[in-house]
Amino acid sequence: MPRAHRESHVVDRIGWLRASILGANDGIVSTASLIAGVAAAGATQNSILITGIAGLVAGAMSMAAGEFVSVSSQGDAEKADIARETAELETQPELEREELTRIYEKRGLDRKLAEQVADGLMAKDALGAHLRDELGLTEEMSARPIQAALASAASFAAGAALPLVMVPLFAGPSLTWIVTGGSVIALALLGAVGAKAGGAPIGKAVLRVTFWGAFAMAATAAIGSLFGTTIG
Repeated sequence: MPRAHRESHVVDRIGWLRASILGANDGIVSTASLIAGVAAAGATQNSILITGIAGLVAGAMSMAAGEFVSVSSQGDAEKADIARETAELETQPELEREELTRIYEKRGLDRKLAEQVADGLMAKDALGAHLRDELGLTEEMSARPIQAALASAASFAAGAALPLVMVPLFAGPSLTWIVTGGSVIALALLGAVGAKAGGAPIGKAVLRVTFWGAFAMAATAAIGSLFGTTIG
């Protein structure tokens, strides 16, 4: 008998992977843009550092709250669908059986085999079969608001720390360029790691994340420089 082997799929980690990549990317871009803009405006190094720290804390809390509310709303919708499906299975099981049979027919099974599959799955776990095959709800894709919130906050803070640690190390007009350049490199690495973990093309992911990150930082630095010149 062939020996069973354990398979690892991207879908098994899609929830925390999405939240972590989004959080780290946002942490790098928003904090680096904030630092670059304030530095270009001519602020003191101490002011830049305080601004960066405030941005890190505020951003991490915002990401956590946003993810929690968003994923909680998804969870509420899932619970409503589960309650509705449970009620329908109790009140009209034959209609639900027919619904499942037609789903399998559309996937290529003949009528008789589709009925047998529907009967077998409903006998074992009717609700699970309908949630999976009718609604597309699975354990791997179910909403986990606390996990998403923690992953977003932690990854944002980690991403924001990268440009922030450059502030005490460099001073003067070069700080804007150093923070921007270092952050672009960090974004490229993050894009490559995210693409590798998600099974996506690395080159496309790196190009996408670095382009938009560099654009955001350049725009913020330009605005900071403009206001700094105007005020001065």
